[in-house]
Amino acid sequence: MDAFYAAVEVRRRPELRGKPVVVGGTGNRGVVAAASYEARVYGIGSAMPSVRARRLCPHAVFLPGDHAHYAEVSKRVMAILRDVTPLVEPLSLDEAFLDVRGVARLLGVAPDLAVVIRERILETEQLTCSVGVASTKFMAKLATERAKPRVEPSGPVWGSGVHVVEAGTEFDFLHPLPVTALFGVGPATSRRLTRLGVETVGDLARVTESSLTAALGASAGRQLHQLANGVDDRPVVVNRRPRSISHEETFSSDLHAPDALDAEAARMGDAVARRLRSSSLVARTIVLKVRFGDFKTITRSVTLRAPTDGAREVVAAARELLSGVDITPGVRLLGVGASGLVDASAHQLSFDDGSDAHPAAEQVADQIRDRFGSSAIGPAVAVRAGRGLRSPVDSEQKWGPDAGAPQADGRPSR
Repeated sequence: MDAFYAAVEVRRRPELRGKPVVVGGTGNRGVVAAASYEARVYGIGSAMPSVRARRLCPHAVFLPGDHAHYAEVSKRVMAILRDVTPLVEPLSLDEAFLDVRGVARLLGVAPDLAVVIRERILETEQLTCSVGVASTKFMAKLATERAKPRVEPSGPVWGSGVHVVEAGTEFDFLHPLPVTALFGVGPATSRRLTRLGVETVGDLARVTESSLTAALGASAGRQLHQLANGVDDRPVVVNRRPRSISHEETFSSDLHAPDALDAEAARMGDAVARRLRSSSLVARTIVLKVRFGDFKTITRSVTLRAPTDGAREVVAAARELLSGVDITPGVRLLGVGASGLVDASAHQLSFDDGSDAHPAAEQVADQIRDRFGSSAIGPAVAVRAGRGLRSPVDSEQKWGPDAGAPQADGRPSR
């Protein structure tokens, strides 16, 4: 999807069409989730601090993110894709791989299907998307970037919408690209490759695998050698199990009070447990993430005796991990995560499972939230005087705190 979050907001507010629009955390500690192409002209991009984005374009329209609405739109878009083929692998709310080899005889060849998909999404959702067509996932991803709109100093320029890399022409498309176009080539890796005389993907393809593994390590060297030579045998995976589930928030000002942080850990742990249950997963490991005011970040983890999706166990583990952290410097961000995920159906019962009333109580709490909203019930420690329950969902800050949103201590943020 093209600038998905920003495009959805412009669709809701047609008066913003043609203006620079930035979606994300609007507070001083927020980050940009998406920027319209008009905003990208000023150098604004995703993951940029909102404060910097405001300096680059003071007249841009800054909007807080509405993740629930974006998820609804994404669900409808994915349904359009699954009308074409059942082999759809979502990568995020706004991106997916499709394997259309099995429907070519019935629906047409891949380049024609790409055009049909774009037309359907535009007609039903009034949103644009870009499609790359190639023989491998890696090549299709790069082709998609070629199809997208471009940002010129004079303004955005619409791309082709569909870019096809025909079989047999892969190297003609791939090798002139800068090496930074490859997945896994960040600034540090790029500097190492530059010392080897590598600037383009073609340069990289001429370096032996042994030289790359010596410079970058066995895993990274092998992967980049394969990608540079067009090798990617990954299939489209329809039902990919998440590797982890987490909930983290950046606070409007650093928190120093143990009680306030303990309450946040409990609230986030409850949110993680609920997402585990809704995904029919249980977790073996609970992870705590703490970022201090100087941006130093630490993680702590504990492996449980048995996998769980229970809030009591997740919260207890998170609180125990937090108790071992020196919070004196002040905490800027706190997060609770679950990893080592397995299907809940594979969970082996222990002798006391049948007599424990907590799983049944949590199921009832989930039903109450589903019917009456996420703020209807939750951990008592998450209740704040005069403000009621701080819902794990309603207060989720994917892109940092918004201006004016209440802080964990109840004061409004700046």
